[in-house]
Amino acid sequence: MQSVDILILSNGPGEVTTWVRPVVQALRQQLGDDRSLVRISVILSPCPNATGKEAAIARSYPEVDRVQSAEHFWQFLLWGKTFENWDWRSRGVVVFLGGDQFFPVVIGKKLNYRTVVYAEWEARWHSLIDRFGVMKSEVANRVPQKYAHKFTVVGDLMVEAGGRGGGDKGDKGDKGDKGDKGAISSSSPSSSSSSSSPSSPLSPSPTPKTELIGLLPGSKAAKLSQGVPLMLAIAEYIHSKRPEVQFVIPVAPTLDLPTLASFADPEKNPFVKTFGFSNASLITPNFCTGGITPPLLKTATGLSVELYTQTPAYDLLSQCSICLTTVGANTAELGSLGVPMIVLLPTQQLDAMRSWDGLPGLLANMPLLGSSFAKLINWLVLRRKGLLAWPNIWAQSMIVPELVGKLQPQEVGEMVLDYLAHPEKLAAIQAKLRSVRGEAGAAQKLAQIVCEEIAR
Repeated sequence: MQSVDILILSNGPGEVTTWVRPVVQALRQQLGDDRSLVRISVILSPCPNATGKEAAIARSYPEVDRVQSAEHFWQFLLWGKTFENWDWRSRGVVVFLGGDQFFPVVIGKKLNYRTVVYAEWEARWHSLIDRFGVMKSEVANRVPQKYAHKFTVVGDLMVEAGGRGGGDKGDKGDKGDKGDKGAISSSSPSSSSSSSSPSSPLSPSPTPKTELIGLLPGSKAAKLSQGVPLMLAIAEYIHSKRPEVQFVIPVAPTLDLPTLASFADPEKNPFVKTFGFSNASLITPNFCTGGITPPLLKTATGLSVELYTQTPAYDLLSQCSICLTTVGANTAELGSLGVPMIVLLPTQQLDAMRSWDGLPGLLANMPLLGSSFAKLINWLVLRRKGLLAWPNIWAQSMIVPELVGKLQPQEVGEMVLDYLAHPEKLAAIQAKLRSVRGEAGAAQKLAQIVCEEIAR
């Protein structure tokens, strides 16, 4: 085979963790690991949800050869030059996995490469893109018939969670939020909390019979500021009633442990007292006789919440009786794993939620006017309530509870206790989750389209 370049265009933390990762795994499975024949590059474009660590996450994938961060994107789009002045092979394919669908049109023309776009909800530039891999047939049904031959239904890349497709291992957020894709998001390594190790010795090992509750507060300040104190307050309440229950936070890949802990500190986060929570301190690992202690958040009441830094976290999450989670792609990953969940969207301060995708995200994060736009956007979202979690969107019904409003720890805690006391309710949710999740294999099918374009 003649040597080729595969250029993957992506943007936010969710796309990098839940789209790019399974696709590059599938590409290597199908095209082999000979870098002299197939070279995979990732170029990131700006995203309002970006954390600045997306490039580091992409570099951690062994299947990827080169990565350029978003800060250099416009130079590449306009002039075709990367920051490090990469060379490009004469044959190649541009694969769109996040950003603006016009980007592969421009870049494909500059490099004279074939173009492949993964489209969840809408496909654009039908005449200028070579192939589309779409999530559902409805996307293809909306395009003119003369372009139908370009479309292939591959399925939902979000279903790759837990190793059910796209490779041997397997943030969209809610309807408008992709920012916490992978806020389980242990889906990929943290550059600052030692979570890049595939077998971190600091990870907890709860026994299968332990009642384990996962806490997934998100990965960005907009969600963590309310999510961390709320979930820790709920955990304290549950623990006071059911002390045998254990709690764990799968640390998002873009978070370091001190930053996560700062959201449980009333001196650094004003929302801590809003939820009637006191504080929690970070207990770092200590090497003592008999083993290694995992990092913990220890609350004022003495509750210890383990911090799980091993990646991915699917094995751990599969052991959870139930999870408390913010909106985001983590709901899709939990749904794909069949893990019951309660989705929390606290609204104690409307302008705290600024992690929407696209134009709403840009408006909400504008200087000066951003707070006003955030309040308006969130007010509009709350008016339309319902079907914010991905499993509920898939099923078009309320499979998992969505709690929106000025949430109180005791009320949510009582709901969790009721589920734990009635395991048949959890079993019913689990059965529904398994019935609505899509077919696996989207990454493999998308990789096959890329292979076909290479052959052309």
